[in-house]
Order: sequence, then C-alpha cells, then structure tokens
Amino acid sequence: MPYTITYNLTQKQEANNCINFLNLTIIRKTSHLEIDIYRKPTTYTTIHFASLHPNEHKLAAYRYYIERMLSLPLNAERQQREWSTILHIARHNGFPPTIIQKLRHKIEHKTKHTTTHSNMNKNKKCSTFTYISPQIQKITSLFRNTNVKIAFRCWNTIGNQIKPPKDNDTSAHNKCGIYQLTCNACKLAYVGQTSHSLKIQFQEHIRYIRSNNPQSAFALHILQNQHKYSHMNNIMTLLKPLNSPNMLIPYEQYYIQAFYREGKLIPKQYPGETNPLFQTVINLQPPHSA
Repeated sequence: MPYTITYNLTQKQEANNCINFLNLTIIRKTSHLEIDIYRKPTTYTTIHFASLHPNEHKLAAYRYYIERMLSLPLNAERQQREWSTILHIARHNGFPPTIIQKLRHKIEHKTKHTTTHSNMNKNKKCSTFTYISPQIQKITSLFRNTNVKIAFRCWNTIGNQIKPPKDNDTSAHNKCGIYQLTCNACKLAYVGQTSHSLKIQFQEHIRYIRSNNPQSAFALHILQNQHKYSHMNNIMTLLKPLNSPNMLIPYEQYYIQAFYREGKLIPKQYPGETNPLFQTVINLQPPHSA
C-alpha cells in the first residue's frame, strides 16, 4: 500500500516506492525502509568563498551537510554520492576542495573529544565581534586560549543595506556623541564627548573662551595661542553619534588616540596611555569611518 505523508497542510504521495519528507527521501523496500538525502534546488547555493564573511559563517552550511551525511544510516553508495554532491556545491560557490576535505576530517575526529569539549564549554563566556575584515581576527586571536568564546556578526546584511537611515532629518549638531573641534589657524583638532547636543556643547566651549576660562583643552589652546575660532558649522564635526552614555568614554579615548597617532590632536589635549586594543582597531579601520 503506498505511503502518504501530510505536513504543512499538504499531502505528499509516494512515487516509485519513494517519498520526500523534509530533507530526507524515504525508500520503501519489501521488508524495511531505507533513507537517502533529499535536497531542494535552492540548497546548491551557499555563502560564496570570496564574500566578506568570517570562515565560520562560510563553512556553516558544509559543516551541517557533512555532519548529516555522517550521522544518517546511509549505505556506502549513497554516502559517496552525497559526498560528491557536497564537493560539487563547494566548487560551485568558489571553495577549494581541500578546505571541505579538511572540514570532514575534523568532524570525523571530533567525536573522540566530545565529552571533554562539552565540559569545557560550560565554563566559557561569549563575546560577539562585528566582522569588518579578516584582520579582525588579530583581535579575536588574543582570546584563543581563554575561557571566552568568540562569535562574529556581519554588518553588510541585506537588512542593513535596504534599511532607511535613522534620524535622516536630524542635523548632526542636534545629536550627541563624539565630536571634533578644529582650530581655524593650525587645523589641529580637539576631540570631546557629550550626552547633550553638539550645539549646546559648542556654546559651552565658546563661553569658556569669551570668559577667559581655560576649562577645556580647546579653550586653553585658543587662549594661549591667540588663535581665532569660527562658526560651529565650520569647525565642529560629529565623529560618532552615540545614545548610550556608557559608550562615550571608550569611543572618546579611541578617537583621541587615533588623532594623536596621525598628528592631528592639539598639544593641550593629553592622549592618555597607549591602549594596544585601540591601536589594533586603528590599524584595521581609519578613525573617520569607525
């Protein structure tokens, strides 16, 4: 009697003693059932090898394919056919076959250490990094032998590409965050942070200068050197809009060290001790694109 399977309110009828269910093909023999792998045409496309994604993301699909192939009770012929299909998908998406072969070798030997790894993973903490280039691994490699597990997220998602910009009608000077004040005379910059709008912060700097009060490094620079300042639109720039007060100080220190390293910081502003993490990020990403 032919089999009928109902799922997603759709009935699937058996054909040639076979019926597809999810990612499996169920084959009816005289005395037993056998299974094979069923694959829709769209599953032949994965993240391309040349795309700007971490290797963990690129290999995720192939890790799943290989683990499924090894865990299912496939006979030798079907397993070899599935392995050939996996290699074909990899070549179609730009992957060198050696990478997929090494991944299979790693998965096949993983079961020997499953218990040990599961106990170690219980004590691990997780941290997420935005993947901006392969160079980000210079930072994440610092956590390789620690109890911190690293995960990556990508910024160039389809959602980010089609999402309309926020605060499109809001002027930069009405936002808060990290800002730059440029001296009109020497073109050196002061870097500051504010939880108010840049417009309010600019008025405070001007008040310090007019009252001969060197309370800020920018005011001190202008007063001691008798340099001229200009209108806010000419000398004040929003470097990084931030709504989280907890992020103001870290980003301010990052930009201060970046400007100091490029020789663009006014001498009156102390750059602080060199932070190796900031220096690594500066190497990866120019300060004006952070």
